[in-house]
Amino acid sequence: MSRLTAVTVVSIVGASGLVPMARARAQTLPAGLAERAITVPGPVPLPGTLTLPAGKGPFPGVILVHGSGAGDRDETILENKPFRDLAWGLAQHGVVVLRYDKRASVQPMWYANRAFTVYDEAVEDALSALTVLRHQPEVRTGQAFLLGHSLGGMLAPKIAVADGKLAGIVIMAGATRVHLPEQIERQFSYLQSIAGADSMQIKAAWAQMAPALARVRALTPADTADARPIPGLGGTSARYWLDLASYDPAVVMRGLHIPALVLQGMRDYQVPPDQLDDWLRVVGPREDIAVKRYPALTHLFIPGEGVPGPAEYAKAGRVDPQVALDIAAWMHQVGGGTTAKP
Repeated sequence: MSRLTAVTVVSIVGASGLVPMARARAQTLPAGLAERAITVPGPVPLPGTLTLPAGKGPFPGVILVHGSGAGDRDETILENKPFRDLAWGLAQHGVVVLRYDKRASVQPMWYANRAFTVYDEAVEDALSALTVLRHQPEVRTGQAFLLGHSLGGMLAPKIAVADGKLAGIVIMAGATRVHLPEQIERQFSYLQSIAGADSMQIKAAWAQMAPALARVRALTPADTADARPIPGLGGTSARYWLDLASYDPAVVMRGLHIPALVLQGMRDYQVPPDQLDDWLRVVGPREDIAVKRYPALTHLFIPGEGVPGPAEYAKAGRVDPQVALDIAAWMHQVGGGTTAKP
């Protein structure tokens, strides 16, 4: 099996329901930072890590919300740990960070024979994590933020509405209105265009996925009560897909008047830059929304080169330090504080 085919599953994050391979190399906590174990309560208690800046604080605080699939607290994907990189980078600039293992990673069988939705997958635990964050003595009152990546970014406005008290949200590679079935199809089409010698493997993978997506597209409101998993879609049922299809993140954001920072890697083939442009058109002009585009960064906000593709995820890399600096500077500006020196 070639390098491209071996990591294709990572490019369809969550669609397969598989856990990303945890192979990233160990790194040492930067000097001056501290971490402590923490638990996010809920239907499944989730182990997590609180990363603390140097100094007494209090500081702004943020939770990190994963993309699709059974992610760990570091959002480990092959050789990379983007959430660990972000947590350490943000803490170096004066932000407390709470990251936690996803419910599907801690207890995947919890979802068996349940007609679950994204509320069960991500929203409920994010709300619980925000409660935990706000109770930490190092976190400044009224300065709890949410950072969502990929699916987590798409859901950020939804979570913000449910929470009602966020100081702001950060959307990383999640400013999109494209429904997940179409997103998966677009990704397969792109992979086919760059597959070369792997084209037969990609075609075979699509042949297995296509019937499942056809079933999703044929769903009607009458299917909401159908709890049976749709084969090939990670245990998700009709209810999951109908619930997700009813949500337009840009429309929700248009009615949500809190500050937002939207980040886009211009090498992102999973959530391409044109989807951000569409999202912004629907949201409309806003002085409280800042947008930053990074020409050399991938979906994981790690520098890349050449033709964007899933093989990049198999290379060990780090989230560009500028990303954490930009996020921390924005949080301190929104909160009226000053950015800590690196």
